[in-house]
Amino acid sequence: MLRKKTAQAVQQIVFTGPAIVFFVLILVIPFLLGLYYSFTDWNGVTGKAGWIGLDNYKQIFAGDEKFAKAFGFTVKFTVLGVVLTNVIGFAIAYLLTKPLKLRNGLRTVFFMPNVIGGLLLGFIWQFIFVKGFAAVGQATGIPFFNLPWLGTSNTAFWAIIIVFVWQTAGYLMVIYISSLTNVPADILEAAEIDGASRVQVLRHILIPLVMPAVTVCLFLAISWSFKMFDLNLSLTKGGPFGSTESVALNIYNEAFLNNRYGLGTAKAIIFFLVVAIITSLQVKLTKSKEVEA
Repeated sequence: MLRKKTAQAVQQIVFTGPAIVFFVLILVIPFLLGLYYSFTDWNGVTGKAGWIGLDNYKQIFAGDEKFAKAFGFTVKFTVLGVVLTNVIGFAIAYLLTKPLKLRNGLRTVFFMPNVIGGLLLGFIWQFIFVKGFAAVGQATGIPFFNLPWLGTSNTAFWAIIIVFVWQTAGYLMVIYISSLTNVPADILEAAEIDGASRVQVLRHILIPLVMPAVTVCLFLAISWSFKMFDLNLSLTKGGPFGSTESVALNIYNEAFLNNRYGLGTAKAIIFFLVVAIITSLQVKLTKSKEVEA
């Protein structure tokens, strides 16, 4: 009996040990170090980190206008980004589960933007907004293309929304397609025989049955939106005049450009707690609405 338990323990260590070691090295230790540095005045360069207690957190909550502005932008961006990404992703998935001849090709086309890195994507769309749209607007005279897309705070905000939704909706589409194709066909046939319209089937059958996918997609979209950095850096760099600076970009600028690593990590800890609380509440809420077929 003891030998059997020992053998099981060895098996568990062999199979899970490497994953646990890498998890601790890559995530746990850096997180604990970041937590420690958030209570110091370290500049990220020298070897000395003076302990200052809660001074960094007091400075943030006392009136860090740039951080508050970045947080407001991130919240607004997250709300719109999550809603639009999920609605468009679900709509595309719903259409591409129909018997269309080109549906496999269209699935590939809609998923392709997700393969492109955020930095490269930002530079590509920066060229499109500045040069491409201007050329189309000059040729057609359509006001939409003549807008200063990266020149004002309002248009720059929507420019980031457009690129973010264009990049991520295809990924959520794949998840929704997987969930929609697993809906039992007999339930849909029974609803059709009973005379239910497409809207009724969508509202009362499909959406409740794909709620597990909704839970996952909302979690991913919220996480992506809050942590949006590379797209923000390459497309607008937080401009004009810091109006489109996300929290992630604000933390980066604080730590690596202003050389206030301690203050930057304090902001990162606050950001982590906010995102953890919001995503936990979202998962709990959407899971309570899940039903089984």
